[in-house]
Amino acid sequence: MEELYNLAGNLKRLRTKYHLTQQNVADEIGISCQSYQAYEWGVSVPTLKHFIQLAKLFEVSLDELIQ
Repeated sequence: MEELYNLAGNLKRLRTKYHLTQQNVADEIGISCQSYQAYEWGVSVPTLKHFIQLAKLFEVSLDELIQ
């Protein structure tokens, strides 16, 4: 569960660093805003496809998303 917490916090930190809204990120990776919100809230985990898209969007490695 700790990994989810780090992922959620990292997603929010990176999103705000890039001055994006949750809707912006959701649109970029092709999901609903509600699905993306669940990632930031630690309710669900992105699929591998979405992990990769998020890493590319935020210009970080996959490891950096969960650490």
